[in-house]
Amino acid sequence: MTAERTAPATHQRRTPAPPPVTLIGMPKFPKNAKKELGNEQLRNNLRHATTTIRDKRARVVEELPHWEQLRLAGEAIKNRTLRHLDSYLLQLEESLTRNGAIVHWASDAAEANQIVIDITRAKGADEVVKVKSMATQEIDLNEALEEAGIAAWETDLAELIVQLGHDRPSHILVPAIHRNRSEVREIFLEEMGRYGTPPPDGLTDDPAMLAGAARVHLRDKFLRAKVAVSGANFAIAETGTLVVVESEGNGRMCLTLPETLISIVGIEKTLPTFADLEVFLQLLPRSSTAERMNPYTSMWSGVRAGDGPQEVHVVLVDNGRTNVLADEVGRQALRCIRCSACLNICPVYERVGGHAYGSVYPGPIGAILTPQLRGIGSEVDQSLPYASSLCGACFEVCPVRINIPEVLVHLRNKVVESHGVTAEGMVMKGGSWVMAKGRNLALVQHGSKLAGRLLPGQVIGPIPIPGPAAGWTDARDLPKPPRQTFRDWWVKEHQEPQS
Repeated sequence: MTAERTAPATHQRRTPAPPPVTLIGMPKFPKNAKKELGNEQLRNNLRHATTTIRDKRARVVEELPHWEQLRLAGEAIKNRTLRHLDSYLLQLEESLTRNGAIVHWASDAAEANQIVIDITRAKGADEVVKVKSMATQEIDLNEALEEAGIAAWETDLAELIVQLGHDRPSHILVPAIHRNRSEVREIFLEEMGRYGTPPPDGLTDDPAMLAGAARVHLRDKFLRAKVAVSGANFAIAETGTLVVVESEGNGRMCLTLPETLISIVGIEKTLPTFADLEVFLQLLPRSSTAERMNPYTSMWSGVRAGDGPQEVHVVLVDNGRTNVLADEVGRQALRCIRCSACLNICPVYERVGGHAYGSVYPGPIGAILTPQLRGIGSEVDQSLPYASSLCGACFEVCPVRINIPEVLVHLRNKVVESHGVTAEGMVMKGGSWVMAKGRNLALVQHGSKLAGRLLPGQVIGPIPIPGPAAGWTDARDLPKPPRQTFRDWWVKEHQEPQS
């Protein structure tokens, strides 16, 4: 450990690389889920964390008798924004420009990444500090910066754990939810010294001590950084104000200390007016961290002489969002405020975690958002709409009332249609023909009656059905067709006495 803690400074500029996994090329959800189900430690970590968060959320939500009215208001504001998104985006650009910010438009991830690379190089910087941001994870910004020779340092505690662990986030709010504190200690001892200030001697798994080690490790990165990268929870079109809510204060450091700030914002984060923010600052903390108010709410509106960054860039990213907006059913996914309440209540997520989803957006919201942003061309994206029991709990806790089960069914239909003629489709068409007319049903029943007379025993038992239907009889006995149909019984019981 001593050798690692005193690693040469030349090694400390390299960003910890994530594992060599291309998310889009991952296997489909059932295969990933089966692998994760075998990890007992993961299931224990998830069960403890999600149970704690959702119980706390339920308590703080119950304090507000008008909670449902807030949900309805949040839904209405987001729907109005999405209906007129083109106008509000132009207003946002105008407001930001008036405030002294430089606005960039990026149609996809490649454009957004190149904008950040060009700005960072123009400032002569070889590293950036980052506020936790789902948008930057979505576009693989860290990987793009690393390829360009620029180190990207995550400053959120959970993101730092994931980065130092050469891992991937598994939760929207708590990226390292799949790690317990003993695992975090081992990661800090093994990796922290490779990329900066090492942990103190005698580091234990006490949360306060772990947080202190992260604070010391990040301090020099905050103080020397010339460029910071952030996302935004909300972007106010009326005033050109960007908003970040957080719990640790690292965001405040990134947003105030560096000379240049680059904010990467999905176009759906727009809100029309500053007054609209009041609704979401009540909905978001209670739904995410189960707090009445988040500890840090940072707002910035361009450049102020002598105060904070003296050059502010805002990159407005599409990356598939206009395609989602075009779907009348699926567009409600763009209302998401990234609170993660649906993850914490989902029985599927609680057992398999976020990595099984093959996306930076895990859980129920990821199951409907990712296939729309990326399309349903890959196996993993085709399988995501089926990563649900359709229990509806996600809709009940969603602060902006996204009807996730409705969108899941809608996307399942799209997946089936994309496959053209399938065995399942042929079976359904056959069933439709049988049930369309009484004589068709009678004909099929006559055939099943003959089979019942010819086959011995009471059940056929597990039989080797070939193809995708083979699993049906693994846990079920196929019953023997009855010798007498209901029609035959009815005729016998009701017509013979009359004759």
